[in-house]
Amino acid sequence: MKLLFLILSLAFIFSCKKETNKIPVKNTDSSDTLTSNHKKDSSTVNNKLLTIEDISKEYYTINKQLNKKELDSVSFDYNCNNERSGTVTFFSDQSGLKIIKHFYAEYSHFSSVESYFIKDNTLFFIFKEDTSWNFDGGTPEKPETKDDIIEQRIYLQNSKPIKCFEKRYTIRSKESTRPDIDKIANKEIPCSADELLSTYQQLLKNKEKRGEIKCL
Repeated sequence: MKLLFLILSLAFIFSCKKETNKIPVKNTDSSDTLTSNHKKDSSTVNNKLLTIEDISKEYYTINKQLNKKELDSVSFDYNCNNERSGTVTFFSDQSGLKIIKHFYAEYSHFSSVESYFIKDNTLFFIFKEDTSWNFDGGTPEKPETKDDIIEQRIYLQNSKPIKCFEKRYTIRSKESTRPDIDKIANKEIPCSADELLSTYQQLLKNKEKRGEIKCL
């Protein structure tokens, strides 16, 4: 009887081990994990933006906060030897810094607005709009002007540019209707953002400044 009980016990143990060996082991390859996480939430993996679409979505989210006046702001002005003057504004919420907006004008019919978008202390998108204007006819009493505008959109990953686009158009004061800017196509261009990235670091170094300073 004891021998029969021992034989049945061994048979049961062997059967359990055999069934256990049939359980599939989950693949923990990093690429599969990344794909899985990306399907669950295409916007972030480890809080990092992955694609142009992800960056665009985050940009629109922050811009929406800005337009709704949901971001706190502080700023300072600068005036550099009567050659360039500007205003730097820092926008943030409870999670931290979201946008740095840098407007400046030069005394050569030129102005620019640079907007730096930030997530988790990492720069991910830059929008830059340059305006050059000239007189375009009219009379001394009522001069007409022409604005040549260049927009740049720079997408970054790990603070490095991965895709850059440009849009150019002209606005004339004598024309009653302006061009539909949304219908003007963006043209992909080679990325060259060293100067903007350098300016961004310079702005960060001055984020505690208030009032007016001489130069950046």
